[in-house]
Amino acid sequence: MKTLIVDDDPAALAIAKAHLGKELLEVVSACGGPEGLDQARRQEPDLILLDIDMPGMSGFQVCEALKEDPQLSTIPVIFLTGSSGIDALEHGLDLGAVDYVRKPFDGVELRARVRSALRTKHLQDLLVKLANVDPLTEILNRRGFAERLGQEWDRTRRYGSVFALLMADIDHFKRINDTYGHPTGDRLLRIVAQTLAAGCREADVVARYGGEEFTVLLPQQTVDSAVSVAERLRQNIAAINLSVPHGNEKVTASFGVADSTTCPPPDDVIQAADQALYAAKQGGRNRVAVSVPGNAAANHAGG
Repeated sequence: MKTLIVDDDPAALAIAKAHLGKELLEVVSACGGPEGLDQARRQEPDLILLDIDMPGMSGFQVCEALKEDPQLSTIPVIFLTGSSGIDALEHGLDLGAVDYVRKPFDGVELRARVRSALRTKHLQDLLVKLANVDPLTEILNRRGFAERLGQEWDRTRRYGSVFALLMADIDHFKRINDTYGHPTGDRLLRIVAQTLAAGCREADVVARYGGEEFTVLLPQQTVDSAVSVAERLRQNIAAINLSVPHGNEKVTASFGVADSTTCPPPDDVIQAADQALYAAKQGGRNRVAVSVPGNAAANHAGG
């Protein structure tokens, strides 16, 4: 696990790193508040040790900035302080810190408090993972997708990047359920989820949006490149032979594609991709349709 230490005193940084080195942790450091925030965004540590008394930007100000950033708000913060005043410590805990350690450090105490905070963080991460994963397909559920989409939207606003979104729907899924039963339908959902995940990059986000509908978030891609991804995934699904009594069933899926360049707010991107998916279904299924800016219709690609 990774720990970030933020302190303007090089000697204090060195001492803290030496103590934590005994815990076999990956330790990174930053000298001062602005550098600490930058490192937090770049490193996404599991824990931050944060000095309170720093010039220019205090530890309290850094903590406030961390808690206001959706990408960083869940990282636990332990304040480091040479002050014995209870008011400052109370203020730090009210800002969202989980603990504090007084300077000069006692190595045993520092390591114990760090271990405790990391154990709690690990358990919280497990709970979040369970809450965000679809138990049937073992990919993200709609809640988990919404969280990742929000994070990608924040990155888009901060760095001027772009993302594309695919909405996919298994064609004639109700017929599979009605003909062969829900266990076969569930098996098909798992196979399609695995097929989508196998056809995507590690950075892409595949989720079960609901029922037989899936979504794929493609960071750093626009409609032009996302269409090729959707077409490849469509072909991969069309290659599935679902084993059923007395033979196999062919499987197809329809795809809608949109990106954040023409409809930036996340809800609008979802709506645009969903409208394109509807156009693909209306156009005959087993095809990819693209969102057309300012128009509910969609251009068809592939099929």
